Amino acid sequence: MPSDTCFLVLHLSGPLQSWGFDSRYTQRNTGLFPTKSAIAGMICAALGYSRGSQDEKEFLDHMRTCTLTTLSWVKYAGSEEKRWKIPTRRIEDFHTVLGTKSADGKNKKDAVLTQRQYLCDAEFLALLEGPRELVTSIGEALKDPVWGLWLGRKSCIPSKPVFGGIYDTLNQIEEACLHGLSCDTFTQVQEVETFDQGKDSIPDIAVSFDTLKRSYVSRRVRYHKGEAQD
Repeated sequence: MPSDTCFLVLHLSGPLQSWGFDSRYTQRNTGLFPTKSAIAGMICAALGYSRGSQDEKEFLDHMRTCTLTTLSWVKYAGSEEKRWKIPTRRIEDFHTVLGTKSADGKNKKDAVLTQRQYLCDAEFLALLEGPRELVTSIGEALKDPVWGLWLGRKSCIPSKPVFGGIYDTLNQIEEACLHGLSCDTFTQVQEVETFDQGKDSIPDIAVSFDTLKRSYVSRRVRYHKGEAQD
């Protein structure tokens, strides 16, 4: 008999990804792992919820009942006889932005130079665990999204379908998605509840995506470095 909770697997793969968590003004950094707020934003796009809408607010409240574990997947090139790992790199690009405002509220005449970071050749598996009804509805939306999905920024398009299936247990995920390997084999960021389980926190639980009053709170996480996958 299935339990009241289940797992949704999201494939996050593409040439470029960008997961901002401490970006301000002209410096737009990326974390080394997807953030929970970015995953929530992607799901809101799939569901067709507008920024700051009541639907968005209610969904983000429900999203707090879900926990997120993100696994870093090792990519390879070559053939079975000779292959090599493709390293993930953090690269930086420069953009110019027109129409920005100064501190007194006036429009600036000249373009502003911004620095934006991206992850190149990264791939992740995100495991979202939560109430079965909620997780199932998210999965259906990701299969046929209302709006486009991207990996942190609109320029970062997924190279494969994001929806990776719904599973009852971690063992099922390991068999179906990880070639039978344990999740602990992979470097990961795992959402936890207590200080004993994880001593780090990141401000990436979205409360509102409203452009004029974006709001986030922190979640506790555990970083785990996995074994090299040869």
